[in-house]
Amino acid sequence: MRVVARAKLPTRFGSFTIVGIAGDGLPDGLAALVHGKVNGRSVPIVRLHSQCMTGDVLHSLRCDCRAQLEYSLRTIAKSRAGVLLYLLQEGRGIGLMNKLKAYELQDRGLDTVEANRALGFADDARDFGFAGQALRLLGAQRVKLLSNNPEKVRQLEAAGVEVVERLPCQPRVSHAARKYLRVKRDKMGHLLAP
Repeated sequence: MRVVARAKLPTRFGSFTIVGIAGDGLPDGLAALVHGKVNGRSVPIVRLHSQCMTGDVLHSLRCDCRAQLEYSLRTIAKSRAGVLLYLLQEGRGIGLMNKLKAYELQDRGLDTVEANRALGFADDARDFGFAGQALRLLGAQRVKLLSNNPEKVRQLEAAGVEVVERLPCQPRVSHAARKYLRVKRDKMGHLLAP
């Protein structure tokens, strides 16, 4: 794993440095938005954000992805140090076309987990081990993880990054995303308020 590019990235949330990271098993690499000094004395706030073209780009209300992305960038920009890793793992790791097929099944009454299973996929096919490698490359050995997903904590710690605190990531979401969030809580073990 190696840094291949680094540039300033001003955003409406604050100023970041965007870092391109490449490595084996990462055909398209990943982007890290870094704020402050992540290898210093303060423990950085970290968000592992999986790509969601429909939410992040097209503002879909089916999910909470864009709301979580904006909440995370705002939170990190206000902190002393933080990193948002933008992971190219669309649709919980099943890819864009399969995600759209899952949407079609959801329109017929299946929930997100049932749709993934009907297509022959795991409930969540994402791998966060390489995110741990990327954080270590950036100098972040200990982090405060902004996440509701206990699997992210487990995989980061297995990759050698100590999660000293899990911070909830629960921005306001649309009414349309409520069922989606209930499924994440009830079927996937995400730590969300009832």
